[in-house]
Amino acid sequence: MAAKTQPFWKRKTLDQLDQEEWESLCDGCGLCCLQKLEDEDDGSVYYTRIACQLLDLTTCRCTRYAERKQFVADCVQLTPDQADQFNWLPPTCGYRLVSEGKDLLPWHPLVCGDEKAVHDARISQSGRMLSETQVQEENWEDYLIFRAG
Repeated sequence: MAAKTQPFWKRKTLDQLDQEEWESLCDGCGLCCLQKLEDEDDGSVYYTRIACQLLDLTTCRCTRYAERKQFVADCVQLTPDQADQFNWLPPTCGYRLVSEGKDLLPWHPLVCGDEKAVHDARISQSGRMLSETQVQEENWEDYLIFRAG
């Protein structure tokens, strides 16, 4: 009996992934698209419940993904060469987990085959976010949900 081949995220480095494999590491939680605040004293990053104007608040997917930089100039595009900086991503993030040599979590679509599992597990903020167009920036602090790290 042949040994089962390990999934690509266990047998390849981030640099070895093709574009499709790279994109599939995204679990669809949308947490990277939430507005964040940085503590000026210690540099800690805090996530808010305030989503980028382009994020669909239910599906947690970007509504203009291919051209998002045209609408949100400071949108961060994750690349394998930034892996040493992924500590600002939530600890559940597929990109962060793989960059740290860890396995994807059971609800990740690549593991369970269900894109809605991230929402069912309440990892995403689906249905619990507000668009940045609904909240004044000076009030974002009122919507903190967790600290990155």
